[in-house]
Amino acid sequence: MIRFITILLFLISITLFYSVYISPEFFPYIGLITLTIPLLLLINGLFFILLLLARRKLAIVPLMAILIGWKFIGITYQFPIKSENQEGLSVLSYNVALFSYDNNNGDLRKNNQNIIKWLQEYPADIKCFQEFYQDPTTPSRNAIKLLGTELGYEYSYQIIEGKPRSRSYGMAIFSRYPIINEGKVFDTQRNNGVIFADIKVDKDTIRIYNAHLESMSIESENLNNLDGIKENYRQTLRKLKRGQVTRASQLGILEEHMRNSPYVNILVGDFNDMPYSYTYFNLRKNMKNAFEEAGSGFGFTYNKVLFFLRIDNIFYDEPLIIQQFKTHKEVDYSDHYPISAVFTWVKPLMKPQEINSED
Repeated sequence: MIRFITILLFLISITLFYSVYISPEFFPYIGLITLTIPLLLLINGLFFILLLLARRKLAIVPLMAILIGWKFIGITYQFPIKSENQEGLSVLSYNVALFSYDNNNGDLRKNNQNIIKWLQEYPADIKCFQEFYQDPTTPSRNAIKLLGTELGYEYSYQIIEGKPRSRSYGMAIFSRYPIINEGKVFDTQRNNGVIFADIKVDKDTIRIYNAHLESMSIESENLNNLDGIKENYRQTLRKLKRGQVTRASQLGILEEHMRNSPYVNILVGDFNDMPYSYTYFNLRKNMKNAFEEAGSGFGFTYNKVLFFLRIDNIFYDEPLIIQQFKTHKEVDYSDHYPISAVFTWVKPLMKPQEINSED
């Protein structure tokens, strides 16, 4: 019986380890199944210890599963590596949740003031926002002015939906360096999409992608407590499945756009997907992840009852060298934590394929 359970656990583990490469467009529930990968690694670890203590040769089986799935440990947890080097191009990504505006809620209005104040003081060279909110009719809510021109960010690009000269929301990129080109990869007529800006940094040009992929579409009040999640679990599963499929489709559009980019890319944003997902692993095939290279701890980025989610990321092309990555858990004014990274490079930037062709 022990041998049967051990081998069955091994086969299930290997199947799930490789299922992250299967698109939810072909198997809609695959993204939900892969969420069990950390649990499988933990169970394999326990089996290995128990079988080793029992001096059973069978211990090699869970050990093999752990070794094959080792990459999942690296995307789950990083041991702290302190870096004092803050010199370089600094990039911030933050889902600001419409700056938590609410005319009838004093706490949310205070959150708005805190978010704006923190963003005004944080000195990133490039700031990317998802769920960006703009109201030019009210000085305290004119985010483009408060976070842009007044702070020396002379260059910006926004995609905002709403009535002209009135309240609107969308996505934004602010930069201290000149934006020489900009555009929209796609949007969904709601609050999701991807925009880009080509930014001239000294003699080099870097393309910044700001992404907010299809949301989980779960009502906020249902995430405030476990009872709400339990009561709506069927509806929640349907929405999670639909979101997985939509994000897979969006990923195809984004990847094609990045392949045609003439510059080195940095991709930031709210991906609404865990690291054990088709979205994450497809991006990881051709780009490096800032948390994996320079992060620490678990790097959770979601600020609600499902606190164990890391759905905000910074990916980058390999010619760039990451010096620092941070999840700003002290900034808890939104339902997401801000993330930031610092990059350097040693020679004129070229895309990886251009480097290979020269070699």
